[in-house]
Amino acid sequence: MTPTSDSINVCHVITRLIVGGAQENTILTCRGLAERGHRVTLIAGPETGAEGSLWDEASQAGCELVKLSSLRRSVHPWRDWRARSDLVRLFCRIRPDVVHTHSSKAGILARSAAAGAGVPVVMHTIHGMAFNRTQSRLAFLLYRGLERRAAKHTTAIITVSDAMIDQSVAAGVAPRERFTTIHSGMEVETFGPDPAARRRVRAAWGVGPNTVVVGTIARLFENKGYDEIITAMSSIIGKGARDGPSRSDRLEFVWIGDGARRAEYERRLEQAGLRDRVHLTGLVRPGEIAGLVNGFDIVLHASRWEGLPRALVQGLLTEVPAISFDNDGAPEVVIPEETGLLVPYGDTRALGRAISTLAADGDLRRAMGRRGRARCLEMFDWRRMVTRIEKLYEELMRNVGESVRD
Repeated sequence: MTPTSDSINVCHVITRLIVGGAQENTILTCRGLAERGHRVTLIAGPETGAEGSLWDEASQAGCELVKLSSLRRSVHPWRDWRARSDLVRLFCRIRPDVVHTHSSKAGILARSAAAGAGVPVVMHTIHGMAFNRTQSRLAFLLYRGLERRAAKHTTAIITVSDAMIDQSVAAGVAPRERFTTIHSGMEVETFGPDPAARRRVRAAWGVGPNTVVVGTIARLFENKGYDEIITAMSSIIGKGARDGPSRSDRLEFVWIGDGARRAEYERRLEQAGLRDRVHLTGLVRPGEIAGLVNGFDIVLHASRWEGLPRALVQGLLTEVPAISFDNDGAPEVVIPEETGLLVPYGDTRALGRAISTLAADGDLRRAMGRRGRARCLEMFDWRRMVTRIEKLYEELMRNVGESVRD
């Protein structure tokens, strides 16, 4: 749609357009704003990775794309300074009303650049905390300090879950009134129960109609929870398992994703006698996820940190109940005994027991799945997300205009 006289000129900046929740969220936001007649520019670094690239999806979002070669994920002082300088020049040329940043690296550099270029409204979305429990003390303090500094150049901060606000305020990033939760949106209409897809994908995985499939959607990467999942599996179906269900031979696991630790996880599965229970799909395109989730009976998420676990939402939209550690944004998706089961963070025995509980009760799974879909259909619709972001832009721009007039 052609921008109109009252349209907003907005630049979104993200470090990498890899396959991931933050990137999918950002592309959908750009697409929705462009469809509403706003002028939208999406700036990203050139790097991709084992996760796959979303540049093709971004090219169909209806926005202008800028691939900034100096914007990279790794820390490199000289190149980072150049990236900031490149961003200042871009903002001075484009003259955006709003700069909206995503991810830690782009957020730190682009917010500083936007302030240097005199951009009226500077936004940032926290998709997951830049500082978290998985880091060393030094890294935690460094990233917390950088986020506090970047917040000084930020008009307002969006978080994808209420938990991110609580953690940010507790860490002194900014006062609570600067934050707004806007849940991560997705194309909810593409997810839903599909018996034909279920039969097709389960046949491809070699599992029968009576097998309970526990599915995980995450990169095969450190901190995504696979270490904990393997330990939980061992407690219920591995060598020496003592507290698993009597019908544990009906349990199979499917891992959707790829990453640097795949070979290591395969070795661990072999050592635990579990390799024949796990089907690894490898890398799949985002558009394939909806069909594959139909093959699940349970969606399992054990990430050590995650702003808002989109995989849980995707499962629930497909009427698949969820199991997750009780951390970060997961409790805003998984309502205990209603849409799934939450277990204490890091408790792998409890994780195994939760899997056993749902695996043994088909009626409970179906009831939780139906309630989960009803809850998620509106809450996570990407169009609702875009509407709320658009209204926030307009409100902040009005405030800036009133301040100038005063």
